[in-house]
Amino acid sequence: MSWSRDLPTPARALAIAAHPDDIEFNASATLAKWSAAGCEVSHLVLTDGSKGTWDPHEDITALVARREQEQRDAAAAIGATGRVVMLREVDGELTSGIEPRERLVRWIRELRPEVVLGHDPWKRYRLHPDHRHAGWLTIDAVVAARDPFFFPEHEIPHHRPETLLLFEADEPDHVEDVTGFEEAKVAALLAHRSQYETTMEIGPDDTGEQRETFRKVVLDRLREAGEAVHVAYGEAFKAIRPL
Repeated sequence: MSWSRDLPTPARALAIAAHPDDIEFNASATLAKWSAAGCEVSHLVLTDGSKGTWDPHEDITALVARREQEQRDAAAAIGATGRVVMLREVDGELTSGIEPRERLVRWIRELRPEVVLGHDPWKRYRLHPDHRHAGWLTIDAVVAARDPFFFPEHEIPHHRPETLLLFEADEPDHVEDVTGFEEAKVAALLAHRSQYETTMEIGPDDTGEQRETFRKVVLDRLREAGEAVHVAYGEAFKAIRPL
């Protein structure tokens, strides 16, 4: 396989994901690198994260508020200077219909990213429907945002991003060298404290050992991605360009 490596630092980038923490798991070291180089990085999360608990007695209103704050904290951990947008579709009930697409198109046109990052909807055997729908929404919204005859009622100039980077891809072909930004990724993930038990295997009685185990797992995955292009740490994507 032929791999590409390291886009020029964009002036603006927009990462789109189904849930709070999806961006951090899949692209936060890349976004930290770009932020440090002067890129305006924005985050857009499609759902409210209200299913992100195993506790049947959880106060869901409080959980949603907590997860939104965690997403803002995670963005701050990588030095992002753009917007943190929460569309608040119901977790687990996301669809890739025309209404959520229109909302996403509006934000792409308003934020005007050169690079858009999102879920790869073609990933095989994907279980979570929100990830599938988030991927389709991202692709469909990028197409609509670039055409002036989609949603002209926005009264915002159409916008064509230069590159789409899809994470969670079965067939990645692009790696961003994120060496030096691996700890920023760990910090961004650990900002999602409500998800320690459900996605990071960090229990409430952790004294630091479980967090260190999780950190090592994150670094191992970055090393594995970096091996494709012979760098210490990397994040892998399917790159689609030009758009």
